[in-house]
Amino acid sequence: MHTPERHRRSTVPPTVTVPPTAAEPAARPGRPSGRAAALALAVTATALGLVAGVQGGADAVVQGSLPAGTQFYRDPASQVVKWVAANPGDSRTPVISQRIASQPQAVWFSNYRPTTVTSDVRAVTAAAEQAGRTPVLVAYAVPNRDCGGASAGGAPDLASYDAWVGKFAAGLGGSRSIVVLEPDSIALTTCLNAQQQSDRFASLARAVTTIHAASPAAKVYLDGGHSTWNSASEQANRLRSAGVLNADGFFSNVSNFNTTAGETAFAHNVLSALGNPGNLHAVIDTSRNGNGPAGSTWCDPSGRAIGNYPTASTGDSAIDAFLWIKPPGEADGCAAAAGTFVPDIAYQLAVNAADPTNPPSSPPSSPPASSQPPTSQPPTSQPPTSQPPSSGTSCAVAYRVNSWSAGFTADITVKNTGSATISGWKLGWTFPGDQKVTSAWNAAVVQRGAAVTATDLGYNGTLAAGASTAFGLQATYGSSNTAPSAFTLNGTACTLS
Repeated sequence: MHTPERHRRSTVPPTVTVPPTAAEPAARPGRPSGRAAALALAVTATALGLVAGVQGGADAVVQGSLPAGTQFYRDPASQVVKWVAANPGDSRTPVISQRIASQPQAVWFSNYRPTTVTSDVRAVTAAAEQAGRTPVLVAYAVPNRDCGGASAGGAPDLASYDAWVGKFAAGLGGSRSIVVLEPDSIALTTCLNAQQQSDRFASLARAVTTIHAASPAAKVYLDGGHSTWNSASEQANRLRSAGVLNADGFFSNVSNFNTTAGETAFAHNVLSALGNPGNLHAVIDTSRNGNGPAGSTWCDPSGRAIGNYPTASTGDSAIDAFLWIKPPGEADGCAAAAGTFVPDIAYQLAVNAADPTNPPSSPPSSPPASSQPPTSQPPTSQPPTSQPPSSGTSCAVAYRVNSWSAGFTADITVKNTGSATISGWKLGWTFPGDQKVTSAWNAAVVQRGAAVTATDLGYNGTLAAGASTAFGLQATYGSSNTAPSAFTLNGTACTLS
């Protein structure tokens, strides 16, 4: 028997970080259940060394309906960025900064503020347009949302909601945006009778039409629940009733922990149940799914980890993007009040993860002075100040791949197995197949023909005896994805592990 409390997402509504208007107090707008907004981190967020440029040609990879190279807008005033800036001496700051604060996260519009929602939305989309990035905006104001749970609230009635959506849509502008339309609204309807459910779905269908009419470039995704909630056929029936055939697709796993592989399979099943219409695709929330779920526990479970970085390069034409819709580190309501940024939660999510298997969607750069993080943070692509001689170097390399048709990611760990400290490293190898690197993170990767070199980024260039560091890359291949058989570190051959 279906148990809503067990399977539901754990959405909690954030607030939008925008300047107050003349009609609003300077304080942040009230939170219906206490969650703070994560405006997607602005492109001007801190330079932290997660991505380095890649040189050399590359074949096109499998792509969804978002253009190749889509980069998401990031907010320099999100809770996690502010915490990092305010706590430069905290031992947790470097890993939280590097793995969470650097990433684009969705902008939630969860307060029913019809007088300011247009300007609130426009503040985000205008900044994204100026930065050349795609914002991800969550509309979260449907009446009786979350069925009165931790995220209770929304518009007073559907007529008011329809009007609010019109004002929301008026702020989108003409550039591309992604609208995550009403988490929980389709998968969670246990508090509605049949007529109320029908009325809600009709309102969502109107919302899709309203948003597309106001901003044809906007891509609108409806609530797909997740893979351990409603069946694919049931969710497809609900989505169809809510007008998904006129939308751009659906989202899954928002604020939940199911694996990317499981959600991808679920998305394919839902699309199949819908008849595989060519205009529909899915986006998946990967913000906290690196270790998968903790059984049936959805409220601040321990032992979780961040998942794939936000990216439009998913390697699956049915999946438009992996997104961080639920801001990692913000409580679900058990460890702290819903929406409260809890550094321990953020730290555990970050430290429990290997470097995520997709690169960030946009390289970090310097934020404006008003949100400048501590100057002690490592730069993005500073080269090593010196390259040590190869004599005395001893090393081991672990090369692990995650492949799909015509593409793959590789996680590469370099260990100093010698007795002397390595100060600055360059790892070299030759691809035996027709692999071509398209992007990399935590190292500067250069490919010339089949030969590849990866150089440290300064902050990760010193390896004490016995220490290791990891970086990753994404690449394409044609007929062969055979792993390299030999690596050299600063000119010295490494063993494979």
